[in-house]
Amino acid sequence: MANRTILANLNRCTGCWTCSMACKTAHDLEPDQYWQYIRTIGGGMLDEPAGEWPNLFLKWMPIWKQSCKGCAGDKTTEGKPFCVYNCPTGALTYGDLDDPASEINERLDFFKRLGYRVYENPKWEDTREGILYVEKGSAISNRSEFKDWTGGNTRDMSGGTIDTKLPGALGI
Repeated sequence: MANRTILANLNRCTGCWTCSMACKTAHDLEPDQYWQYIRTIGGGMLDEPAGEWPNLFLKWMPIWKQSCKGCAGDKTTEGKPFCVYNCPTGALTYGDLDDPASEINERLDFFKRLGYRVYENPKWEDTREGILYVEKGSAISNRSEFKDWTGGNTRDMSGGTIDTKLPGALGI
């Protein structure tokens, strides 16, 4: 692959740390060593929400450190990095950005059509390159179809609205 990239859908990440544990196990890292971890976005502590009840806000963001080797997994992971392959929510996608027919490009196109914001971490964060993030900041309205990426099924959403904002989500 010429341009191997990981796409993280922050609206789907549940902060479960499975990606980090899969990486640690696969690469036999020391107990206090992480190449990838989960950042809590909300309060100042791990898994602490911001705001006051009932207007709380909390989400998670997978972070890949510079020490991440950008592995391609092994034959059991179908060539995907261990973190991507083991994500239970389907929040992570891996592929070649230079291949227009790749899964990652299909998902990027899908998210862009729905108005998701696509971005990378700034360089001053000193995180690994080749990681893209997507997140929806407002409701998805007036869509006749919504493709469910966990199973590739299409659900008819005509006449409906999918609200991806949590109460008090500050429009993020």
